[in-house]
Amino acid sequence: MLYLVEHFYSIQGEGKYMGTPSLFFRFGGCNMRCEGFGCVETAPDGTQVLGCDTVYAVNKEHFSQNWIPIKSAMELLNILNLYELPRHVDIVLTGGEPLIYANDTIFVEFITALHQAGHQVTFETNGSIGIDFEQFPIYKKFIYALSVKLSNSNEPLSKRVKGNVIYTIASNAKEAFFKFSIDADSIDLGLEEEISSIIMHSPRTKVYCMPLGGSKAEVEANTEPLIEFCKTKGYNFSDRLHIRIWDQNKGV
Repeated sequence: MLYLVEHFYSIQGEGKYMGTPSLFFRFGGCNMRCEGFGCVETAPDGTQVLGCDTVYAVNKEHFSQNWIPIKSAMELLNILNLYELPRHVDIVLTGGEPLIYANDTIFVEFITALHQAGHQVTFETNGSIGIDFEQFPIYKKFIYALSVKLSNSNEPLSKRVKGNVIYTIASNAKEAFFKFSIDADSIDLGLEEEISSIIMHSPRTKVYCMPLGGSKAEVEANTEPLIEFCKTKGYNFSDRLHIRIWDQNKGV
């Protein structure tokens, strides 16, 4: 079953296309928990749930009331009519992890229709789930923000870094770039070696580093140390505009 958690029209807050007006579809479900990011969300039953800054799109057990089952591609396409959108507006598919639905018939029909309508589509993915580009060549038409998880996620290396998947996506995609979430404490803990071991699987793919945090205060605390790190290593710094401006992650 395909689940949609939320949709909203905003600006892209991260990565190469930061500041671009974009319609976001946030899908429910993920193959990781990333509890090391330390973000806490209070569930409707009062439970404090630990995870990433979009834990409500990861943890179905405690947030299922927000997970909308999708039974047809038209349900998703009709969402575009709810907004006053520029023609061919950018579409961002995020989560959770949207590529857990890569083989889903409804999902493939949806992204095919978006491409045929002239939209630029970006997948925000952790880069650990493979895509069958031969069976579904439509996936070659899209952009992939490869937000590969670092050790600060507390996910095991064998789960979060799949070199063959990274290479295959970057090699087949219309465009791809790396996007890492980094906190100040991690910078002095062998971070450069860790990033190098990931990007070696696609060495010509650009790298964007963004400050870790689910709140404006956390993002600001990690910003200056990260800028210095990027200056030293030659990586691109990416802000997290949606959190810095609105101090939240939902609906922005």
